[in-house]
This record gives sequence, structure tokens and C-alpha cells, in this order.
Amino acid sequence: MRGISLRAAGLSRRMVLATAMTTLVLGGCANYAGIRSDRQIAKPAQYESTRSLPAESGQWPAFDWANQFGDPQLPKLIAEALDGNPSIAQAQARLAKASSYIESTRSALSPKVDASYSWNRELFSSNALYPPPYGGTWYSENNALASASWDLDLWGKNRQRLGQAVSQEKAAEADVQQARVTLAASVASTYNRLAQLYALRDIAQREIRNREDIGRITNGRVTAGLDTDVERQTAVGNIATTRSNLSDLDGQITTTRYQLGALLGKGPDRGLQIAAPVLSPGATVALPDNLPADLVSRRPDIVAARWQVEAAMHDVKEAKAEFFPDVNLSAGFGFDAFGWGRFLTSASRQAQFGPAVHLPIFDAGELRSQLKGRYADFDLDVANYNQTLINALSDAATQVSSIRSIDQQMGDAQRALDAATKAYQLAAIRYKAGLSEQLQVLSADQNRLAAEQTVTSLRMTRLDMQIGLIKALGGGFDATQAGLVVPGDAPVAAASAHQVSAN
Repeated sequence: MRGISLRAAGLSRRMVLATAMTTLVLGGCANYAGIRSDRQIAKPAQYESTRSLPAESGQWPAFDWANQFGDPQLPKLIAEALDGNPSIAQAQARLAKASSYIESTRSALSPKVDASYSWNRELFSSNALYPPPYGGTWYSENNALASASWDLDLWGKNRQRLGQAVSQEKAAEADVQQARVTLAASVASTYNRLAQLYALRDIAQREIRNREDIGRITNGRVTAGLDTDVERQTAVGNIATTRSNLSDLDGQITTTRYQLGALLGKGPDRGLQIAAPVLSPGATVALPDNLPADLVSRRPDIVAARWQVEAAMHDVKEAKAEFFPDVNLSAGFGFDAFGWGRFLTSASRQAQFGPAVHLPIFDAGELRSQLKGRYADFDLDVANYNQTLINALSDAATQVSSIRSIDQQMGDAQRALDAATKAYQLAAIRYKAGLSEQLQVLSADQNRLAAEQTVTSLRMTRLDMQIGLIKALGGGFDATQAGLVVPGDAPVAAASAHQVSAN
């Protein structure tokens, strides 16, 4: 009976111990209860845009979109900028750094093997732990050990860390593409600004000739006694003012050339070597079908923001895995001996093997705090994605609206220029014939000048808006072709992150 009682007592102790261990494990696994997020990335359809961005069976921009403007110099300048600009090099450096994290995190999924050797020459004290003949004698100790360890990663912590690193690399790659699109658009826009300044300079040169013609007519009228020296000096002043405007435009042209040189990643002298632009008018704008839905894979900034959300989801899952026990296996084999004679003998062998288990039971809220921080990062990345999508839709709609507004203005502006030109020509004829005063011809000339400048500015502004629309539509980027689409991509709810369980 006593033996049965002892066995029962032993069984009872084992059951109590098993129950206690189970309670501790379950308690450790349940610590993140109540920590969650309901944020989710937005679907493009959530934001009404069909009226602003209607389907028009147009094409998405191609990578060689600069060719459509008919200036062979522009594509070459863009290619030169993309090849040597420091902003691209900076983005590529960030990509390389993100890629390096993948290798370091991937290594945690594989067993590690190390080898070490040490040699120590030591004099043991005669009055300490080791008695004679060891005490008071010099000895050499040789120690060689080969060891291996493996983190079993039962709860996927290391796998989630690798997923986070891969997502960060994809985001960095999309950032490189965004830098390329931004730089190409900046080069084209600045080049268009240079074209506009040259067009205004041509107008200013023609205006000088007009003012000189008026001056010659005025001199003839002064000789005939029809005008006074007041009109003569007015004509001289107008010529000087127009020449001053021409000098100002020359200064702006030089400054813009310097800006282009900087965009090309070169010195200011490179900008002085650029020939005068010969841009042709932009084509009719036709938006592609299914624009809002497809825009998320056509704009690299949206793609980068999406991968940031993916990385944040992996961060959340990694933080959850921290609540579960880590199990590591380790083993080692080697030799340890005093002196060289017995170093590699079987009696000098040393070996070790065993698992190591780490279970967080009480950490004063550290893991919960860490998980809350990961969810906050997740919410921030989701909000950033949604805002990026909103900005992208607004950007595209704004560019389209501006282009169509300019198209409507162009007709009236051209008619105004034609009328102002005829009015000036008639005023000049009447002034030369002595039928009107100088003020009338100067007023007509000023109106004609303003109308011509307006037409030129509208034409160049339309080109600038068209370049802006190309950028707003992704500048030829395609996440599918670039391999940057999130696997199984769909609007992902944050709930999927907080539903991660031990299983």
C-alpha cells in the first residue's frame, strides 16, 4: 500500500508540475490579448473620381515618353541625368543597404557552425585551488572546439523578420523608381522653362524692332512738325525698356541653364552647352481606362507605401512571436588538454549537446509595449498609404483639369492676339500717315505684346502640365513588370495582422 501511495504521490507531483508549466506557457502566449488595430489600406474605388478622371481609352505613359515632344535633345538630357545624378545614387545606396539586411536576417533561419582554438600559458599558484605538482608549475592549455547551433523558430519570428527585410528592400526599390520619375520630370519641366524663356526672348527681340519702327516714324513726324520732342523721348525710352527686358530674359536663361546642369549631376558649365529647345506642342490628352484602380501599380510612390505597410505587418507578427518560447539546439565537440602530448587523444575529447528554452513570463509590460509600438507603426504606414493614394488621384485630376482649361483658353487667346496684331498694324499705318497720335500706336503695341506673351505662356504651361500629368500617371513605371507587386495583393485589413496566432 505504501508503494502505491508513493507512486500516486509521484504521479500527483508530475501532474501538478505539468499543470504549472502549461499555465505558464498559456499565460505567456496570452499576454498580447486586447492589443489590435482596425486600420486598413483604402481601395481606389473608395474615393470618387470617375467624373474627374473618366475612362478615355488612352495609354499609360511609356518609359520613352520624352520622345513625344519632338526634341531629340530632351531624351538625351534625361538619360544623362538618370545616369549621373547624386539623388539617384542616394536612392540606390538606400536600396543596397536594405538588401544587405535580407542576408543578415536570412542567416537566422539556418544552423550556424563555429570553430575556435585557444592556447594559454599559465602559472598555477602553489597556495590556491591546484595542489602540487600543478601548483607552482607552468602549464600550456590547448583548447579546440567546433560548435553548432540552430534556432528552431517555431513561431516564425525569424521568418517574419526576413519578410520585413524583403518588404523594406522592395519599398527601397520603388523609391529608386520614384526618384527616377521625379528627376526625369524635373529635367523636362526645367527644359520646358528654358524653351519658354527663349520664346519670350524672341518676342522681346521682335518688340525691339517694333519700337525702333515707331521711333523712326516719330522722328519723321518731329521733322514734319507733327510731334514734339516729348514723343521722341518717349520712343527712345520705350526702346531702352524693351532692351532691358531682353537683358533680364538673358539672365533668366543663364540661370535656368545652371539649374539644368545641376539636374544632370554636372557643373554649371554643362548647362551652358545645352542648345536652344525645339519642343513641339503637346498631344491631345486621353486618360487610360480603369485609371484609379490601375494607378496603385503605376505610381512608384504608392507601391513604396504599400510595401511599407507589408513590412509593418511583418513587424507586428514578429512582435507577437516574441510572446512564445524560443527553442534553440546547440552541440559542440573538441579537445582540451594541458600540453601538446595529450591534446588530440581520445581522453582529451570534450562534447556538449542540449536544447535551450526561453519563455517570457513576466517582463513588466515590455513585450506589450513593443507590440503596441509596432501597431502604431502599422497604423502610421496605413495612413501614409491612404494619403499617398489620395494625393495621387488629386494630382492626376489637377493636371488633367489644368490642361483642359488651357486648351479652352488657347482659342480665345489666339483670337485676341490676331485682333491685337491687326489693331497695332492699323494704328502704325495711321500714325505714320499723321492720322493718329503716338499714344494710340503705343497702346495698340502694348496690347499686342501682352497678347503674344499670353499665347506663348499658355502653350508652354500646357507642356508643363502635360509633363506633370505624365509624372502623375507614374512616368512609365509598372510594378508588374518591375516585380514589385505584393504577392496576392489586395486591400489588406490590419485585422489580418492582429489575427496571427500561435498556430
